[in-house]
Amino acid sequence: MEQATLVRRAVKDPGVPLLRESMVPAPAPASDGGQSLPVNLTDDELQLLAEIATGVTTDVAARRLELSARTLRRRLRAICDQLGVNTPIEAVVWAARKQLI
Repeated sequence: MEQATLVRRAVKDPGVPLLRESMVPAPAPASDGGQSLPVNLTDDELQLLAEIATGVTTDVAARRLELSARTLRRRLRAICDQLGVNTPIEAVVWAARKQLI
């Protein structure tokens, strides 16, 4: 299945495991109406995740963002570490569930 389709399904139905058991859980409703984020991603990081969410390869995403493929992969790894997830697609699902992308 296409990566972008997986993300859409994961956002719509958080109860359905699509990738693995460690899939990012659906965000709990925040007590302040959803305004707080436990992790603050920069606009550049969100743009990178949005690009990956389209389903393009890292090489294509890197060209579109005017980065080297190695820099893009390094930044993706840093985002994953910051969010506590294992894969870039899990990071994309996290951002989509938080309605950041």
